[in-house]
Amino acid sequence: MLFLFDSYSLDADRRELRCGETLIVVEPQVFDLLEYLIRNRDRVMSRDEIFNSIWAGRVVSDSTLDTRLNAARSAIGDSGGSQHLIKTLPRKGVRFVGAVREQQGLTKPISAHEAAYPLPDKPSIAVLPFTNMSGDPEQEYFADGMAEEIITALSRCNRLFVIARNSSFTYKGRAVDVRQIGRELGVRYVLEGSVRRGGDRLRITGQLSDAGSGANIWADHFDGDRHDVFELQDRITETVVAAIEPKLQFAEIERLRTKSATSIDAYHLLLQAQQLEYEFTSDSLLSAIEFVAKALAIDPTYAPAMALGAYCHAERRFQGWAQDAETEQREGLRLALRAIELGNDDANVLWMAAYAVRELGMDPHHSKTLVTRSLHLNPNSSIALTIAAWNEVILANAAGALEMLQRAERLSPRDPRAWFMATASALAYIADEQFEQAAACAKKALAQNPRSAQALRFLAVSLAKLGDQDGALDAIREVLRIDPLL
Repeated sequence: MLFLFDSYSLDADRRELRCGETLIVVEPQVFDLLEYLIRNRDRVMSRDEIFNSIWAGRVVSDSTLDTRLNAARSAIGDSGGSQHLIKTLPRKGVRFVGAVREQQGLTKPISAHEAAYPLPDKPSIAVLPFTNMSGDPEQEYFADGMAEEIITALSRCNRLFVIARNSSFTYKGRAVDVRQIGRELGVRYVLEGSVRRGGDRLRITGQLSDAGSGANIWADHFDGDRHDVFELQDRITETVVAAIEPKLQFAEIERLRTKSATSIDAYHLLLQAQQLEYEFTSDSLLSAIEFVAKALAIDPTYAPAMALGAYCHAERRFQGWAQDAETEQREGLRLALRAIELGNDDANVLWMAAYAVRELGMDPHHSKTLVTRSLHLNPNSSIALTIAAWNEVILANAAGALEMLQRAERLSPRDPRAWFMATASALAYIADEQFEQAAACAKKALAQNPRSAQALRFLAVSLAKLGDQDGALDAIREVLRIDPLL
């Protein structure tokens, strides 16, 4: 049903309010209130009737209704005291007094194959309002705040296209298929969640879905005490963001695998390079560098590609895989410095460049400056924290490094780069002369990535300090197998 009044139209089926062709974004309760008044415009609606209909009998204050009425008036140009559309009658109630025409079938819903907006050229996501499962209206603010905090945190990552809160919150209280949301908002991923309270305990759940297929990509839950509600909200936010960011990246890479290669552009080449970097072999890193070169041939100013190329060169040096160490060092450092010039507002560019500057430029102070800025832009990046920690060990602050690494692991306990965190922890414990912990961390890293020459070196040092000479020799033999030029 479409309701037409003044220059406005209210589409009850699609829950859209428009002024001409312009979409007016309103809160779900404001839309419900406006629709309720229009449908019952033949009589005055008492406040009790409105409360029972819009708030389902929940106890809310008169000021809450007044706030929603003011928002409804503002949305349809009825503010300023004119009340030519929504009239309040003292001690009686509220009535919609504007002239309304009703029409059926004027608009059609978006079909299963029709999108309202084209997909952006980078990973795109909508965070829906979290569902309050507690049965306690007072928890509604926390559920909304949870989603808002996650939207804000994700928006700091400029590699993501994040739908604004006002748009995603139009789905509040509605059971809508994520595929429909993807089409209507023009996003590839949708994050949903819920809040449940039991006594003094809170449980937050999150679920990330592919809006194209409806398939689940990631899900988890988080528990805490309601008395520490804001600390819990911050912790959950940073954990969710840290968890889903790599999931989004892997999902994009997997999507590219199934896509025809006839229209590969710089971004798709970058994704292929990222996949090769994750494989972490001498050949895969070389291939990643080749894909970076192809991406830069298309776009010579593509800072993320430059940073990834520098990072791969640094990893090859880190592992001892560089065949022409001087040439690769020079090229990697050139890419890193140019990436910093072009991408100094990109958190991911900065941490990759920071790693390259330290490994290739032997400059931990410059590296620290870069990774500090990266963490300012995205404080929830576990990999940036790991690189920052590595710098702190080199700069004789092992205790500070261990604190950073504990936070990095807490942020992303299932991170695909967890082996890199564990390797950094091994180095920090060696610097702090805690050799048993160092050996345990090195073994943890090797369990996840047996090709890590650096973890093997740290294991050898730790075991030697613990008096296990045979174990240290075994580790050294394995290092020589991986890096025969050592």
